[in-house]
Amino acid sequence: MILPLLSIGVIGGVFAGLFGVGGGLVMVPLLLAFTRLDQRQASATSLLAIVPTAITSAAQYGFRGEIDVGAAALLAIGALAGAPLGTLLLRRISLVWLKWLFIAGLALTALRIVVEVPQRDGAVDYGAVAVVGLVGLGLLMGVVAGLLGVGGGIVAVAALIAIFGMGDLAAKGTSLLAMIPGAIAGTVANRRAGLVVVRDGLIVGLAAAASSFLGVLAAFWLPPAISAWLFAGLLVVAIVQMALRPTARPES
Repeated sequence: MILPLLSIGVIGGVFAGLFGVGGGLVMVPLLLAFTRLDQRQASATSLLAIVPTAITSAAQYGFRGEIDVGAAALLAIGALAGAPLGTLLLRRISLVWLKWLFIAGLALTALRIVVEVPQRDGAVDYGAVAVVGLVGLGLLMGVVAGLLGVGGGIVAVAALIAIFGMGDLAAKGTSLLAMIPGAIAGTVANRRAGLVVVRDGLIVGLAAAASSFLGVLAAFWLPPAISAWLFAGLLVVAIVQMALRPTARPES
């Protein structure tokens, strides 16, 4: 089973480096298709793999000066608060309307990104509204992760570009840095619950960390317009996955 795990990691790492996401959007379906892990194990194992992937990818963006550390810290604060809230809400409310509302938001974001191509040198205009907005975005990242099992990176990159006016490269680097604390905290909780297959997660994660270099190089090489269209395509993939994913309540 090592070769499939290595292949999954390589694919996930390229996606993480190129798009500034954790790679779970790709790794979870591949783990389900090519390993014996069930849905919960695949999600938890993927989250473990995201930790080294995000650290390595964020470091590469950081070395190139494409991380807003302040924004990443605000996002992380919100995400750490939002994840347990999302888990709580998962058992309390119907997810059907919430899922489709979120899908509509992603679709509008994808449309805006391709219509208004992000500037490579854009930056956040800090003020009270921006600070509150970044914490709120982090909170949304955490809630969405807890409710729908979707990594927060795809939410963060899209919003940082479309709402906060951040350049596409800085948005990706900032997103990767912001997701590290939440991925670690979630992995610790999943490990205590016995859901993480540590060996598989480490194999996937190390392969993804290594291949993320290719994704980051591609991100800096691609023109902003092409990068915007590719990211919009990734949002469409996320929309399809969420639309097809069951929204039934978990077993009690």
